[in-house]
Amino acid sequence: MFLRAASCAGVKKFFFCVSWFLSVCRGLLFVALFLSTYTNKIDKKGRVSVPASFRSALADQAHQGIVVFASNAHACLEGFDWAKMEEISARMDHYDLFSDEQDDLATTIFGESVQLMFDGDGRITLPGDLIEASGLDGHATFVGLGRKFQIWSPERFAARKADARKSVQAQKLTVPAQKGGGGS
Repeated sequence: MFLRAASCAGVKKFFFCVSWFLSVCRGLLFVALFLSTYTNKIDKKGRVSVPASFRSALADQAHQGIVVFASNAHACLEGFDWAKMEEISARMDHYDLFSDEQDDLATTIFGESVQLMFDGDGRITLPGDLIEASGLDGHATFVGLGRKFQIWSPERFAARKADARKSVQAQKLTVPAQKGGGGS
């Protein structure tokens, strides 16, 4: 009887491990792509609907939500899927674990990051300190930037968008060719 229970527990553990492994692989192989710009209302509780296309891009991820933190470069929030945060963590291995550079970056990225799960209506609840840091007041503009997105106040984003366009035009920026010589 004990052997049967032990082997049954072993089989359950095996299938749990396989299921976990497949979900991790799916997260590594699946790349969320955030496109377009959407402005949604923030209610008095700090809840805002994440654009349906953003939620759809995250549908196959094991973590059903987003990760956000205050941007180090702009008056907005930086947003990522969980897999991208794991990639950023791995890239931090470039620094010595106890260096000031590693500590500073880790503090401003991971120390200030918040995992926000979607509710049944596809909303997240933004913490008050992040609402304040990004200057959000009543509305949030979600801006898809490929592998990441940002959340801006609509007014601040309008100015940022104009500045970005001017910069791209002045520098004649274009998308770089793929590494290895492919692409146009």
